[in-house]
Amino acid sequence: MVLPAQSAALLAAAVAIAAAAFLLPPSSRLSWTPRGRFADMILANATIYTADPARPFAGAMAVRAGRVLRVGAYESVKELKGRHTHELNLSGNVVLPGFIDSHVHFIDGGLQIARVPLRGVRSKDDFISRVKEATRDKHPGQWILGGGWNNDVWGGDFPAAAWLDDISPDNPVWLSRMDGHMGIANSLAMKIAGIDKTTNDPIGGTIMRTAEGVSIHERREALLRASRHALMRGVTTVVDVGSYFPGASAEKTWQDFSDVYEWAHSMQKMLIRVCLFFPMPTWARVSDLISENGRSFSQWIHLGGVKAFLDGSLGSSSALFHEPYEGDPGNYGLQVTDMDSLLNRTLESDKSGLQVAIHAIGDKANDMLLDMVDKVVDLNGVKDRRFRIEHAQHLAPGAANRFGKQGIIASVQPDHLLDDADFAAKKIGFDRAQRSSYKFRSLLAGGAQLAFGSDWPVSDINPLQAIQTAISRKPPGWEVPWIPAERLSLDESLKAHTISAAYACFLDHAVGSLSQGKYADFVVLPSTSWDAFASDLPAHVLATYVSGKLAYP
Repeated sequence: MVLPAQSAALLAAAVAIAAAAFLLPPSSRLSWTPRGRFADMILANATIYTADPARPFAGAMAVRAGRVLRVGAYESVKELKGRHTHELNLSGNVVLPGFIDSHVHFIDGGLQIARVPLRGVRSKDDFISRVKEATRDKHPGQWILGGGWNNDVWGGDFPAAAWLDDISPDNPVWLSRMDGHMGIANSLAMKIAGIDKTTNDPIGGTIMRTAEGVSIHERREALLRASRHALMRGVTTVVDVGSYFPGASAEKTWQDFSDVYEWAHSMQKMLIRVCLFFPMPTWARVSDLISENGRSFSQWIHLGGVKAFLDGSLGSSSALFHEPYEGDPGNYGLQVTDMDSLLNRTLESDKSGLQVAIHAIGDKANDMLLDMVDKVVDLNGVKDRRFRIEHAQHLAPGAANRFGKQGIIASVQPDHLLDDADFAAKKIGFDRAQRSSYKFRSLLAGGAQLAFGSDWPVSDINPLQAIQTAISRKPPGWEVPWIPAERLSLDESLKAHTISAAYACFLDHAVGSLSQGKYADFVVLPSTSWDAFASDLPAHVLATYVSGKLAYP
């Protein structure tokens, strides 16, 4: 990649100072007392967007021991420059707080990078060709895994095992749909899973048997691969909601915690900060873990809470709606969890001090959750619980205002609308899609906190694109916005990927803004003024810093 001379100079200077800027040791906690008189590093001549309402913009920033020491005008910062302080002159380049991705399946995303890429496939022939290519370097018996396909882009017909059997007779194949709620297996994979024509569907869904056999080594490599990918996109903190789906074992998420995250922590291999959510059926285990270790293992690993599901997805026609799907009058979607069970587990989790996050996409599922939160507040009392609804994609009239009344977090994924804009009307009708879909502006107006995420690997981690999507709401090829009344401003969108996202996972005391005492997590962009940035959002970051240390490139 060829960079402009100024950008190349920036990166060269960044590399030069990287040795002096250092990370806090993994055992350190979130409390911080500044020591010494001088800064380790000073950013000068910068355009710093802080995401801190007390000082929205600044021209300089001092960093010491991985934390923000001072933010302001250069005149107020230069007194912290000592003999060993490294000063980085940014020549006006825009600096933002490190992005926070509020909803990822992080290890799955890292695994997916090395698997069959099917996102964007637009025909049966292309689908088969990509799988055939993947079989060439596989030994008999090795699994072929991948995902990202979207049957809507080739007309709606689902892929079939017959597409795969001739090209992979000796290799079991499992390829998940882009939303993760459906998948296609070849006949060999179904035989291994014990599935045949007489096998009954599980309650609350269709058969979904993922392949075992991914080694600990592969999962650990996936974490490192995922971390490097996130840093390349300017993401310094993620909320990992794990690998748990209805009908799947909750143990996989716990194995990822013990085999992968605890390993990376003990070996000092953590590259970005993670906030972990665990399957709600294991809430007591999470509560015990927090009682033993506290909410933060270190600056790297934060124990967030528990996650559950109420419905499926729009693309698989399993999101739960008040009205049926178009052309399918008996299908209102799927309720995948019994409400009495969900309420009881939520009450117990909430009493134990755990943050609760629940997946809801359809308008009925969201209404059911909003009603349930009212019951939880009545029974457990008012407190700062920051209840999260993951996705909140389709809302009935009046629902957006109910988020604000109970302080509910709307954990939303802007880039999902790039796919849904073309197909929502086919699924639920034009009028319903127009009045219910991705109501970001309505949620903010109703007092909700918005937290942006990607749902990676369903959509790629790409905060700059997500921010652009929230502002423009223009899918590729569209000349006009989809539901323009729900567009957000640049400032609102930036906050949803920084300070509001930090608030949404109880980490706003440590990250999310460039404020004194917080970790010095920030990104440098190629834009050389705020006006240039605001008028033409860049597609990439130049550099990503974590705790004041260069982490990318």
